[in-house]
Parts: sequence; structure tokens; C-alpha cells
Amino acid sequence: MNIALIIAGGSGARMQQDIPKQFITVNERPVIVYTLEAFQSHADIDVIAVVCIEGWEQVLWAYANQFNITKLKHVIAGGENGQTSIRNGVFEIEKHYDAKDIVLIHDAIRPLISAEIISDCIVKTMRFGSAIATIPCAEAMMQTEDGVVSTGSYPRDKLKRTQTPQGFPVGKICDLHRRALQAGITNSVASCTLMIEMGEQVHFSAGSEKNIKLTTIEDIDIFKALLAAKRSDWLKN
Repeated sequence: MNIALIIAGGSGARMQQDIPKQFITVNERPVIVYTLEAFQSHADIDVIAVVCIEGWEQVLWAYANQFNITKLKHVIAGGENGQTSIRNGVFEIEKHYDAKDIVLIHDAIRPLISAEIISDCIVKTMRFGSAIATIPCAEAMMQTEDGVVSTGSYPRDKLKRTQTPQGFPVGKICDLHRRALQAGITNSVASCTLMIEMGEQVHFSAGSEKNIKLTTIEDIDIFKALLAAKRSDWLKN
């Protein structure tokens, strides 16, 4: 069984909006609905679970009903940071599914996730025991101590830009979070960084430049442009 765990527990302060960024409406659809629809329409996703910011749970269920997200089975309370929210989600999933089942952890604010990225994440997780969606680093990378000046660089061919989904067997990611708690690690920025901090190896799966994370108002503008281009391609075909 393959479970999509959508992380929608953040408030989105950097977006400077009155509502959480995952619930901002773009072209008459909340951002999170685009994300949910991508997993709903994928044949290999059996269940969707969402870690939701407090106070928005009923709104989420209402959207699921409105947009026919029938695979949504679990809405889980978020935590004080990303690591806690993910831990809450995987621990809840563990209660309902087998340790060998696959969970794909995905940001709610990456609404342009493609079927190809989802499929590759599942395949690589089954093969290697982990799969982190990544893309090459195209920019020159400069090292700095103060954020103002640099005296060195880092070879970009040795770097990957990470995205989501990030896939794991349910038992493996739950064990990782338990060990992290015992080690006092409580605020790792992502599942892949937590893996590294705990001495584990991670494997890469396919990402995309279009699989953008909506963090700022500028990102919303890019999202709208990509949606318009997608619609234009659809009309041509």
C-alpha cells in the first residue's frame, strides 16, 4: 500500500497573508486542493493523510468533499515545527498500516507535483528503502560566514536541491523519529536531513523545476504562470 502524507501544518508567515498559504485560493481552487488532486488521480496512491494546521481541519474535510478527494482518510494535528508535524503524521499512519507500506511525505505547498515524480518516488523507495525528490544544482554556489562576502565556492556537481515527496517504508521512518527523539534532535528541517543527522544514507528520485514550493508572493505569481502554460498546452492538444 502507498500512502501520501501531505504536510499542511505551517502558518506561512513569509507569505504575509491572513490565511495559511496552503489554503490561499488560486484560480478558484485552494493551493492544497491542487496537491490533493495530484495524489487522488495517481493510480498507485491508495490513501491520503494530511497533517493540518490547527483550526483548519473542518475546512480541509469540506474541500475534500467539494473536490471529490475520496482517498483522504486521515487528518492529523500539526506540531510546533516541521519535524514534529511529520512525526505526528507518520506515528498516526503507523497505527493503521503495515510497517512495509510506503509513505510519501509531501509539502502541501508544492501543488504542481507530477504523476511521474510520484511514480519514481514509489519505485525508488521500494528498491532502495528511501527516495528523495531532487534536481541538479544549476547555480554557482558560494560559501560565506556572514552572508555579506564570500572567499570560496562549492562545486555544484556535488550538490542536489531537495524537494518532496520523500518516500520511506512506514516502519523505517517511524523508527527514525523515535531514535531522533532519544538523541535530542527535535528541529531537523526535512526528513532527508533527519536521515543524514541520524547517520543514514538517502537515495535520490526524480524532481522537477516545476515542482515549486510556494513560500513567497513571487512564488504564487510563478505558480499562476505555470498553470496558464499548462492550460494552454492542454487546449492545443
